[in-house]
Amino acid sequence: MENSKPAPIALSAEAGQSLSVVGDTYRILVTGKETGGAFATIDMLVPPGGGPGPHSHSDFQETFYVIDGEVEVKSEASTYTAKKGSYVVIPKGGIVHCFKNKTDSVAHLLCTVVPSGLEEMFIAIGKPVAPGLFLPPPPMDPQSIEKLIKVAEQYGQKVYPPNFLG
Repeated sequence: MENSKPAPIALSAEAGQSLSVVGDTYRILVTGKETGGAFATIDMLVPPGGGPGPHSHSDFQETFYVIDGEVEVKSEASTYTAKKGSYVVIPKGGIVHCFKNKTDSVAHLLCTVVPSGLEEMFIAIGKPVAPGLFLPPPPMDPQSIEKLIKVAEQYGQKVYPPNFLG
């Protein structure tokens, strides 16, 4: 008799694809390909001053658990300082939001998206790096911004100007 049940997924401490994404380092822990599209999980290291600009996504929910450090999470609804142990849920529906590390230490977040797909955008725009290594953010000239906006749209995201949330 064959076992048709999916096997557990287990990764070592440095396994998974590490990518530099606009100056942050994201390690893809599990992809939609491995979960049947149900979810994806990304381990995020956000250096001082790092974090994505204002964006929205209406078709998936995003959660963040702050493992270490802190980030300021801004949305159209509020601003919240998420410190170690905090948990943040960005619901489906498209609220504009962003987060930024405003401290002098690296912030460490665990991000899960339901359903999956966001990890594919990170793979498309990121550059492979060694685990824990930071690359400087790429230049944000008009051509780079236009390319980022187009790629984000392919993955269900809308990008807003840096000052959109004030």
